[in-house]
Amino acid sequence: MKAYLLVFLGAGIGGAVRHAVNVGCARYCGMAFPWGTLTVNVVGSFLMGAIAGWLAFKAGGGWSQPLRLFLTTGILGGFTTFSAFSLDVVLIWERGEAGIAAGYVAASVLLSLAALVSGLAVIRAMAA
Repeated sequence: MKAYLLVFLGAGIGGAVRHAVNVGCARYCGMAFPWGTLTVNVVGSFLMGAIAGWLAFKAGGGWSQPLRLFLTTGILGGFTTFSAFSLDVVLIWERGEAGIAAGYVAASVLLSLAALVSGLAVIRAMAA
């Protein structure tokens, strides 16, 4: 139960920071392009790489599983799930499975877009 609470709290923090970035980008860059989404995806992916690298190569046994959950699944998960997707792709690629990594990227993008279009279609049909 403690792990769920840590993820819940972290996701709230990450979501609030994401909202602040979106508002700030809209204010300073305009709304003609999704600068906020691009910013959180790039920054979140950088932070995921930095945290994963630190945990893998520098942290040793001093970092606990609860802290990892709070930072990665919680804060970064609330900030952007694109960082988790990016980490998945790179880990698959680093295992030497470039074809699977490319398939995962293609499937994630295409199926997610198709699912969004389908969800819109269902609601539009219900509203008609």
